[in-house]
Amino acid sequence: MVMDLLEFVDHFFNAFGATIVVPIMIFIIALLLRLPFKKALLSGIYAGVGLTGFSWIIGMFTPVVTKMIHQMVNNSEIKLPVVDIGWQAGALASFGSSVGLSFFVFGLIAEFILFAVGVTKVFMPSNLWNNFGFMIWGTLAYYVTDNYWLSIGLSFFILLYTLLLAEVQADRWSSYYKINNATVCAAQNIVQTIPAIILDPLWNILKLNRIKSTPQHLQQRLGLLGEPTSLGALLGLLIGILANLPRLASYTAWGQILRFAIQLSAVMTIFPLVTDVFAQAFKPLAESIDQQRLKKENDKKGSADPVDDRKRWFLAVDDGVGYGEPATIIAGVILIPIMVAIAFILPGNRSLPVVDLIALPFMIESIVAITNGNILKVIANGIVWFSIGLYCSSWLGHIYTGAITHYGAAIPAGIVLVTSFNLMARPLNALVFAAFISRNPIWIALCIVIYLVLLFALRRYRPQVWRYLRKRAALNGGTKN
Repeated sequence: MVMDLLEFVDHFFNAFGATIVVPIMIFIIALLLRLPFKKALLSGIYAGVGLTGFSWIIGMFTPVVTKMIHQMVNNSEIKLPVVDIGWQAGALASFGSSVGLSFFVFGLIAEFILFAVGVTKVFMPSNLWNNFGFMIWGTLAYYVTDNYWLSIGLSFFILLYTLLLAEVQADRWSSYYKINNATVCAAQNIVQTIPAIILDPLWNILKLNRIKSTPQHLQQRLGLLGEPTSLGALLGLLIGILANLPRLASYTAWGQILRFAIQLSAVMTIFPLVTDVFAQAFKPLAESIDQQRLKKENDKKGSADPVDDRKRWFLAVDDGVGYGEPATIIAGVILIPIMVAIAFILPGNRSLPVVDLIALPFMIESIVAITNGNILKVIANGIVWFSIGLYCSSWLGHIYTGAITHYGAAIPAGIVLVTSFNLMARPLNALVFAAFISRNPIWIALCIVIYLVLLFALRRYRPQVWRYLRKRAALNGGTKN
């Protein structure tokens, strides 16, 4: 009976897809927030339009950039055995396992309960499609241990600390991306909050905060060349040349180079436009939350500063909202050839990032928000964190390959081991996964205790945490506020 229900849910969501299910959820939430029917309906439609635009652009650009990366790899003549084939195979496998399907249903219920009882101030159900980020780790654990309760417990635990990290950076994300009371909350992307906070003092010692490397400063310094459109063309030219080094004497190679330069320029020009449309789905909801908060504060004659409002809550939004922001997309694109180069030279690494490199702007949004758009800091954080992540995806190669093939995902011919750079190159998630599959109660208990201590600290000191992050962010870009 339960499995029949889970299979029905799976077929339902597969039939309608994210571009229908997410807008319906947004529409329902908008009505619950007492938005007029017209605004609620438009919010849902904007969400569907934005998601469709994202899928079209990324769907068309992914094969183009993947071809360039393959050419760079072939030029190096270095063969790495674990190849990144994209997050889609992992998402498919997640919905193919009993643990994954169970979490999709009961995890959604848990997200409502956790929000209702105040464990988290992030309303995750509005971003339900990203639940596969929790489901994939439970699926891998079930493949390894064949223990259903341990595996689904892992998925729930990752949900818990993901919500915690999302709330830690929520004020910064909301402020930087200019959507009040909203934050990203995807398991595969939110853990970048950790290096952004921990490494920031180091980058300040190295004076990176004093280097004016925000998009605004680049535009002032470089003029036309500082525009995202022009930078896209320049970065495309550079990546194209790196992919065609042995063939630079050929006019066909230069044709490919120049085409890629225009294609990347187009992505960096068009994506922000789609992002603006997608953001229109959430702005009315965020404004309604803010208005309700201000009304309560005025009634109580309390502080109007949202940092001091312990009841302030956030709507979880898709990472696509921030993808097209200039610092995000510029730093993400710059990291593409850097991570390919690091994969080649990193001692002991066996993992080659390829398809998921296009997702790098999604992956760095928390870093961008916390560093206030300091592109140098974003790149430095990305190099450190994702390099560690390459070791994680190398270790998980056999497990990930076995799990996704076991649960119905196909892998390309000629590739023995596969990974997803976006899903598996996550040091914190991999560390927790290792603790759970060890079945050692001490390691598992240690994970839980650390989470509970951090949750207690956040509940008690949230205003101080947010003020600290605001203060650190203000030090970036060569100015002090």
